[in-house]
Amino acid sequence: MKISIIGAGNVGSVLARRFAENGHEVTSADSATDPARLAADVQAAEVAVLAVSFGVVAQLDPRVKAALSDKIVIDATNPLASDFMSLTVGHSTSGGEQNAVTLPGARMVKAFNTAMATTMETGRIGDVPLLLPVAGDDDLARKTVLGLAAELGFDAVDAGPLSNARYTEPAVELLIQLAFGQGLGPGIGYVLARA
Repeated sequence: MKISIIGAGNVGSVLARRFAENGHEVTSADSATDPARLAADVQAAEVAVLAVSFGVVAQLDPRVKAALSDKIVIDATNPLASDFMSLTVGHSTSGGEQNAVTLPGARMVKAFNTAMATTMETGRIGDVPLLLPVAGDDDLARKTVLGLAAELGFDAVDAGPLSNARYTEPAVELLIQLAFGQGLGPGIGYVLARA
């Protein structure tokens, strides 16, 4: 599969490396550098990943936004405040829903936003796969992302419609609070126990 990663920070670089290790053809670029090339990479891809700060999505170059139309777009962003210790959106909408409005026509799927960058290396802690909820309104897009997440070792779970990002985004803020506010460190994540 051809995958275009928008963003070259912690999350973007880990996902680019992991997808490539699993045999996918991956391009990766910072959103601010060479928007014409980034738009061409996105246009050629089957899946694009938003691995930038939430506020950057609305500021993407119009050519990049246009190229995202009708693509499966994985939204790995979270609407974090500048100090990372709270959310700027919640309850009646989500960052994922707002990004879907910003990128009309994109087949938006919220995923990879509930894992810390350090745990994305394996999708696990020890032998235990971490929960990765996948939410989106397009069934085929959601199924595609579930498959990609499972390839990376996660316990990928269908979380239903994109509106359920209203619940996954606060879940990562709790992880951030536990990791950095309470001193547990970034090597933590969620596990879904099943009876």
